[in-house]
Amino acid sequence: MRGFYIGRFQPFHNGHRNMVEQIADDVDELVLGIGSADDSHSVRNPFTAGERIMMITKSLVDTDVVTYAVPIEDLERNSVWVSHVQSMSPDFDVAYSNNPLVVQLFREADFEVHQSPMFNREVLEGTEVRERMINDGDWESLVPEAVVEVVEEINGIERIQMVSGSDTNGD
Repeated sequence: MRGFYIGRFQPFHNGHRNMVEQIADDVDELVLGIGSADDSHSVRNPFTAGERIMMITKSLVDTDVVTYAVPIEDLERNSVWVSHVQSMSPDFDVAYSNNPLVVQLFREADFEVHQSPMFNREVLEGTEVRERMINDGDWESLVPEAVVEVVEEINGIERIQMVSGSDTNGD
């Protein structure tokens, strides 16, 4: 069975990894839809789709589930969003999401949808990770080591600080 889990993964953090590990108990293969794939270099979406694919692929190399990271561009028409996702993705049997709109759209398209408990959601969420990156806080403890390596390789901290207008290094 193949599942589908969509997120912006800005960046891929330990909450996402925990969700993938939980989903892996249910499916043989998992498609990770990279939402807002067409957006990057902003505070909300600092990383490109390719960079997020690197983060995910390197972070999940040791998991027991075959994963496919697929970029999904934004579509401002919710009524056709699921068919848009399907056109960009390998076929899947079940969708995983905690986003109420995503759950509703998949259910209306007759997909089985599973929701999962959030993992330490007050800390493990992208906004918190990005805020810590902007303010030189401890973001590294919230993401897999592979994500730290990718962010360093692409100078991601400098990027998010520049696009936020907050260069905390004083340069």
